[in-house]
Amino acid sequence: MEASLPVALSAQLAIERRLDTVAHNLANLRTAGFRSEEISFEELVKRADAIGSDPVSLVDEGESYISTRAGELTQTGNPLDMAVAGDAYFAYQGENGLVYTRDGRMRINEAGGIETLTGYPLVDVGGAGLQIDPNGGEVIIARDGMITQDGRQLGAVGLFTIPANAKLTRLDTSGVIPDQAAQPALDFSQVGVMQGFVEGSNVNPILEMTRLITLQRTFESAANLVRTNESSLSDAIRTLGGTS
Repeated sequence: MEASLPVALSAQLAIERRLDTVAHNLANLRTAGFRSEEISFEELVKRADAIGSDPVSLVDEGESYISTRAGELTQTGNPLDMAVAGDAYFAYQGENGLVYTRDGRMRINEAGGIETLTGYPLVDVGGAGLQIDPNGGEVIIARDGMITQDGRQLGAVGLFTIPANAKLTRLDTSGVIPDQAAQPALDFSQVGVMQGFVEGSNVNPILEMTRLITLQRTFESAANLVRTNESSLSDAIRTLGGTS
């Protein structure tokens, strides 16, 4: 088999997957707490006796991972809006356990429970829900997550750190679930809660649009290589077959 064909096809598969991630990132450009998806590619080298006279480099489809870099903070002044300073996460009780997020937009339900905009309870470091008095006056949330209302401490918003080498699985838009246990944050010199702020998506729109244009051009180049290879094979078959 011509070496150019598997090379071009492997490139198209890798580019197609990368295009999907770029499109998904751009679609969530304004999603609070969203973490962009990236792909790491590896070169696969086929030995000379496997394809042709020379070694041939292919590209695998890549392994996706969720970027953990921080997004831009916007001050809202809403006392139930929170952002994380540093490398940590809020947590809420999902349907199948704790889910970690950087989306700190919260609301109060009728019972006084603090919950996400999608209706899941925000939790403290012990995994318990948080309650305030809906009619109890101003809510103050300190850097360490402590909630104070009318001079009374009502609990503390939990902050959790996730191991740097943990693989994250996305849940909904801004939630993630690590494959390693998250740990309660105890040192608030490095992380903390910022009341009245919201963290936006960490997607860089200029970078993603540049990637999109580059990937589209590269995909078209690979497609042209496939078409050229097919045309060359067809010409060779006609020549060897004695047909014009």
